[in-house]
Amino acid sequence: GSDVRRSQATMLAVAALLLSEALVGSPARPVARWASHGRMAVRMADFDYDVAIIGCGVGGHGAALHAVSKGLKTCIFTGGDAGGTCVNRGCVPSKALLAASGRVRDMRDDAHLKALGITVNGLVEYDRQKVADHANNLASKVKVNLVNSIKALGVDIIEAKGALTKNPQEVDCVGEGRTIKAKDIIIATGSIPFVPPGIEVDGKTVFTSDEALKLEWVPDWVAIIGSGYIGLEFSDVYTALGSEVTFIEALDRIMPTFDTQIAQVAQRVLIRPRPIDFRTGVFASKVTPGVPGEKPVRIEMIDANTKEHAETLEVDAVMVATGRVPFTQGLGLDAAGVETVRGFVQVNERMQVLNKQGGDVVPHVYCIGDANGKMMLAHAASAQGISAIENIAGKEHRVNHLAIPAACFTHPEIAFVGMDEAAAKAKAEAEGFELGIGMGNFRANSKALAEAEADGVAKVMFDKTSRQVLGVHIVGIHAADLIQECANAIELGTTIDELAMVTHTHPTLSEVLDEAFKAAVGRVAH
Repeated sequence: GSDVRRSQATMLAVAALLLSEALVGSPARPVARWASHGRMAVRMADFDYDVAIIGCGVGGHGAALHAVSKGLKTCIFTGGDAGGTCVNRGCVPSKALLAASGRVRDMRDDAHLKALGITVNGLVEYDRQKVADHANNLASKVKVNLVNSIKALGVDIIEAKGALTKNPQEVDCVGEGRTIKAKDIIIATGSIPFVPPGIEVDGKTVFTSDEALKLEWVPDWVAIIGSGYIGLEFSDVYTALGSEVTFIEALDRIMPTFDTQIAQVAQRVLIRPRPIDFRTGVFASKVTPGVPGEKPVRIEMIDANTKEHAETLEVDAVMVATGRVPFTQGLGLDAAGVETVRGFVQVNERMQVLNKQGGDVVPHVYCIGDANGKMMLAHAASAQGISAIENIAGKEHRVNHLAIPAACFTHPEIAFVGMDEAAAKAKAEAEGFELGIGMGNFRANSKALAEAEADGVAKVMFDKTSRQVLGVHIVGIHAADLIQECANAIELGTTIDELAMVTHTHPTLSEVLDEAFKAAVGRVAH
């Protein structure tokens, strides 16, 4: 009846408009979109962009690339920091330092070289500034490539910082006196190093990873506060270049964020053979900077439980590696009616921003990466960015964070995906299934033996009822590369029985996983 006639009339009007624009040609103007409400097609307000992304790190970059692939007109706010933490002050330059220092370690390891029939005559030396330049040059190169990749796809780059306003679907170009309108907005502003109270950072003798990556000097004795990924990687760099390291850890064991069994193996391989000692169960309550070569840094420690004075250390330098906090200040969240939790923007599984913890969705605003705190890894931010775009484009998507792997790029590496053993046991007890575990050993692997790098293990955990893989943990040579097979298995729902039947190339390190998969189902790998 009348509803059908109105619908047909609306469709004809839309077709006529599109035809006239195609014939006459339309001048550049804001994007217009059509939305369906019941049977009526109505024209939405004009927008400058389909998607505006605030933040140009790995997460924002991944979202921008996917937005273009979906045909969405996109802009990205860099805030003068294209590449973000990962490219400029994190993943990328740190891997350059690890690569260079790792070569020094290998070439100074007489026992390892002798096992391979190699002798190095003379001192193995390094040029600190050139090592630092390698890291800086790599970061610069990757940053240029990142910017060029989005420019080439037609993404508009806005150098200003972006901030939400009290008006929906509007972003303030901070300091430029203008705003832009976008149908959907993605917050991707990342994080910054966390410095606990009582620690005075001077950037020279007391510093975070931001300054450590510049490698302005190599202290004889450096204390690292925190023994997570960042602290472990820098202990690898510093000890390879000749430093002694002392870890100061607030929790009751070293490497507390890692699976307990894997941490024990890592301690045997990465801590004990090196000039590293540690204090656990203590807080660095006060850290006073020194002067390089003249005055030591003073560290006052208190017991984590009693809060009584435990010890005072004087060292050449202190690196603060106590984690990271979201960089969400100045984003206009208050104006948009968004409450954070310790700075973290609250989101649902679709990455839609909530106005408070457990609250309502803020329409057309998404948040990805470290700023939401769900999983503070660069590739997790990228996955969340892609997921947000999927949801913006009308295809419902949720990220399976249990299938996102993580890696610590020490020598040898540590990597894992899914649950650790404690979490898997808790899940098994709560849900009433038996937990299965299979182990693989690098000492039984031909390729690892050929490299004379046979320290390490792989552990796979699974549900004996559903046969689904719950978690995999590896410590050993190239663990960061090996873990991807396991992440794929969890993401795709591959059972432990199916994995045990997969053929692995011989001789390769991947056979360590083959051994673990087969052991899990009661078989033996040849």
